[in-house]
Amino acid sequence: MLKNNIFAVDVGNSWYKVIASDDGELLEYQLPNAIALFDEEFYEKPYDEEDVDFEENLIVEIKSPTVVDRREIYYIGKAAMKQRNVSLTSFNNQKIDEERTYILLHSIAAYHALLSHPSEAEIDYHIDQLAVSLPTTQYKEKKEVFKERLKGVHTVIFHKVPGIQEPKEVAVKIHIDDVIVGAEGALAYLSLTRDPETLNINNDSLVNDSRKGIIIGDLGGDSVDFVGIKNNKPVASIEGEQFGINLFLDNIIQKVSKNELYKFNSRSELEEKLAAGQSEWYVEPFAGVKKDISKYIIPQLKSMAIKYLEHFDRVRSSSNEINGAVRYIAVGGAADIAQRQIKEAAVKWSERGRPIELIFPEDMAKLNVQGLVILAKMNLLKKDKINHNDYVLAKS
Repeated sequence: MLKNNIFAVDVGNSWYKVIASDDGELLEYQLPNAIALFDEEFYEKPYDEEDVDFEENLIVEIKSPTVVDRREIYYIGKAAMKQRNVSLTSFNNQKIDEERTYILLHSIAAYHALLSHPSEAEIDYHIDQLAVSLPTTQYKEKKEVFKERLKGVHTVIFHKVPGIQEPKEVAVKIHIDDVIVGAEGALAYLSLTRDPETLNINNDSLVNDSRKGIIIGDLGGDSVDFVGIKNNKPVASIEGEQFGINLFLDNIIQKVSKNELYKFNSRSELEEKLAAGQSEWYVEPFAGVKKDISKYIIPQLKSMAIKYLEHFDRVRSSSNEINGAVRYIAVGGAADIAQRQIKEAAVKWSERGRPIELIFPEDMAKLNVQGLVILAKMNLLKKDKINHNDYVLAKS
C-alpha cells in the first residue's frame, strides 16, 4: 500500500479523539468538545508568552463551505472550557447539521498540521483519507451528506499563536481528498478483530463467536450505539438509543455546584476526573479546602449502569437476527468509567434470571478511533488496487 496521510477522528460528544498518520508516523490527540465565542475586548494577554501552552490557547477562525462566514472567532477545546460562555453539546445533537462539528474537526486537523510545521505563517496540509465516526442513530441516513460536506479545501486561521511574530496569526489550508464514515460500535469490532498494520484478522476467537452472534454496546455522551455482529458482519435490525453519560454528568455538576459551591467548567473537566479514578473524586472550592464528591458520583454511575443493562436486555430480545448471541461487549469511555457499577448491576441482573455477562476490552475509549484508522487503511488499499488494475489495463 502506498504511504498516505490518514486523519481519523472519533467525533464524540465529550471528546474528539484523533489518530493522525503522516506517511506511517502515528500521533494521537484529544480535544474537549467545547467552543466559545472570542471577544478581543476581554482577551487576557499572557504575562509571559513562554508560559503559554498553545493547546490551551486555541483561538480559531474558519473559512469553509461547512461554516457560515459571520467573521466570528472561537475559543475551542481547553481554551473554551475556561470561558463563561462555553457551549457544550445539546441532547440528541445531529452532528452533521451543527457548525460546531466542523469548527472542531477542521481545527484539530489544522492544529496537527501546525505542530508538524512550526514557525510557518501559511501551511497547506493534505489529507488523503479522512475517517470520521457517526452514532448508529445517524449513520445510515447522514453518512453520505457528511462525506460530501467534508471534502475539499477548508481554511483555519489561528489567532494569538505563541512564538509567532505579529500579527501572531497562522493560516492552515486543509485539503481533504476523500472521506470515509464509520458507525460507532462497528468500528470497535473492527479494532478488536483486525491487526492495525497488516489489516489481517488477529482475533479468530471473536470472529468465530460472531457466527452465533455478538452484541456490542458503545456507551458515549448522548447515545449508546448497539451493534449486532453475525458472521463477521453488522446486522441491520439493531439500532442505537438516545442515552448516554451526559445526563448523569449534568446531574453531578448541578449537585456539586449546589452543595459544595464548586462549578465545573464543562462535562469534559468532570469526565477527566472520573476517568482518573476515585482517588481524584474531590474538588477545591477554596484554596486548601478539599471536598469529597464521590457521594454525588457513585449514585449517578449506578443509575446509568442499570439503564445501560436495560437497553442491552431490550436489544438482545428485539432482534431475531442476533437471537442467541454468545458475547456481549461493553465499549466506550463512559462504560470504562462506570465499569465497576456495570459489573455490580450485572450480578443483580443474573439474580433475576436474565444474565448479561459483559466483556470489558482494554483501551475501551480508543477502540472507535483505532477502528477508524483500520477502516481508512482498508479503503486506501482498495483504492490502490483499483488504480493499479486501471493502470495495468491501460498499458495492455
